[in-house]
Amino acid sequence: MNNSQSFKQKCYALLKFIPEGKVTTYNEIARALHSKAWRAVGSAMASNKQLFTVPCHRVVRSDGAVGQYALGSGKKIALLLSEGVEISNGKINNLEKFMHRFSSRQVAS
Repeated sequence: MNNSQSFKQKCYALLKFIPEGKVTTYNEIARALHSKAWRAVGSAMASNKQLFTVPCHRVVRSDGAVGQYALGSGKKIALLLSEGVEISNGKINNLEKFMHRFSSRQVAS
């Protein structure tokens, strides 16, 4: 990851590593960036203007709740379901099964 990138750009770069059918959390992205700024990660997701190339719909809360999305939480749920993520009552079923954790190679990219 390029040191001259902004925090938002670093968040977006990480998102591109999350495969279809997997999710990660705001906290996991912050941790991968050696930060505790999970709220700043949430702000970065909220300001993402490239929804179809930077898959911020794959970022959920640490408790498995789907959370917000620029196109509405219903659209976020529909996108995740279409990718095979199991959701009930607005929460990921068995979050650990669908969790993507970043490798040191991805963080260093």
